[in-house]
This record gives sequence, structure tokens and C-alpha cells, in this order.
Amino acid sequence: MSGELATLLSGRYVELKMLPLSFAEYVSTFPDPISKEELYRDYIYNSSFPYAVGLGSRKQINTYLDGLYNTVVLNDIVERRHIQDPAMLKSVIRFLFDNIGNICSAKRIADAMTSAGRKIASRTVENYLEGITDSLLMYKVGRFDIKGKEYLRLLDKYYLADMGLRYYLLGTRSVDQGHILENVVFLELLRRGYQVYIGKVGPAEVDFVAQDCNGDIGYYQVALTVRQERTLAPLNSIPDHNPKYLLVMDNDPPVSYNGIRQRFVLD
Repeated sequence: MSGELATLLSGRYVELKMLPLSFAEYVSTFPDPISKEELYRDYIYNSSFPYAVGLGSRKQINTYLDGLYNTVVLNDIVERRHIQDPAMLKSVIRFLFDNIGNICSAKRIADAMTSAGRKIASRTVENYLEGITDSLLMYKVGRFDIKGKEYLRLLDKYYLADMGLRYYLLGTRSVDQGHILENVVFLELLRRGYQVYIGKVGPAEVDFVAQDCNGDIGYYQVALTVRQERTLAPLNSIPDHNPKYLLVMDNDPPVSYNGIRQRFVLD
């Protein structure tokens, strides 16, 4: 679990944070010419864990993901957090998997579970959330007020370490491809060494505020297409002149809108 080395070694260690394969690494494993769009569909559906790339069928991939998921959930979270109701923990995880990219709080999750007929206290949900993030199954992302230049303490979002796990657990029902793409971009920003936050600018929301080790900031908005309404509005409302990017699945030539750079996200 994340943080256990710090306790055991009293700070005398270097932590190397690792993630599953990036899209570029995944593409590099397929020497035959395949379109990026097709590889992206496989990347999010078949899992980005390195071992899964070498498996030949969906059945084998599901068997592998089943073992991984149950090891993380049952061994790491249940045992280390002393959870008495593993079934409720799994219900909370399913809720989070189904709400990647949405604002979540312990109270909202507790209310959703109670509405479904399974009463749970907010404090219990908080314990579950700490275990889920400590296991590196999901990442908690806080919010940053761009105009006020301050970090906000409430209403975080959660992103998943591997999209294949979502398809394994929930199947293909009610898939929000926009939020899945947002999840993939979030993980890529982490790989590149950024501190990542959700941006708040007035009533609008910027998908990601990314800060590098020098303190330089860039803003990223993610959308399936630039043709969606209000895609540019949050970036246009930012008062400063830090770089602004619109990342879309439209494979158009690079273009700029009032200083906002549109890019084909798979590139």
C-alpha cells in the first residue's frame, strides 16, 4: 500500500511511482501498421497493464484482471483497512468506476448507497476511499480555484489506474467515452511528472491544471470533439496567459483559437 514504505523505512528511501503502459508504449508493442483510433479502442478495453498485452483472448484478459482486482481489493484494502463488509466496499468501488470524472464526496457516495437500500455512514466511505487510493487502484484529484489561486478542500474527482478494469467490472453499459478519454489524459499528465488538479474558474470547470516541477502551469480541456458546445468557454474565461490546450479526438491539423491550442489527443 502507498505510504507503508515511509512507515517502515522512516524516510530513508526513494519512491519511484509507476503506472501501467502509456498509449505510446502500448502502440510500440504492435509493429504492424494499425490506426491509432483502433489501437486506442484496444488500449482502453483490453487493459494497459503490460502482462495483458501478451494475452490472446478477452477471456484470458478477464481472468488476469479478475485475479488482479480481487488481490488488490480483498488482500490489500480489506485486510489493511480492517473492513468488515467487503461487499459494501465492492459496491463503493463499482460506484466510483461508474463515475470517473464526476465530482464525488463521501456524503454523495453514502447517499447513493443508502438510496439503493444499503445504508452506510460517510465516515465509513471515507475509510474505503483512503484504502482505494492507498492501493493505487484509483487516484484522488483535488480542485484549484484559478482566479483565487487557492486549493479547494471539497468535491474531489477520482480517476482509475487502468480502463480495462472498468470494462471488466462494469461491462460496456453506460460508457461515457468523454470521461474515459479524460481519465487517459489524466494518467498521461501524471506520467510526465505534473501535479494535476481540477480547475475552477467562476462557475466553469477546466478539466486539468497541470503544474511542473518549476511551478509552471498549463491548462487542459478534454473533449471527444471540438464541435461540442461550450468546449472552449472554460479556457476562454481564464484571465492569465499560461498555455491552454484543447485535446480532442478530431484528427484535424493543429489550430489555435484565441491562443488556445487544439491538438489531436492521440498524438
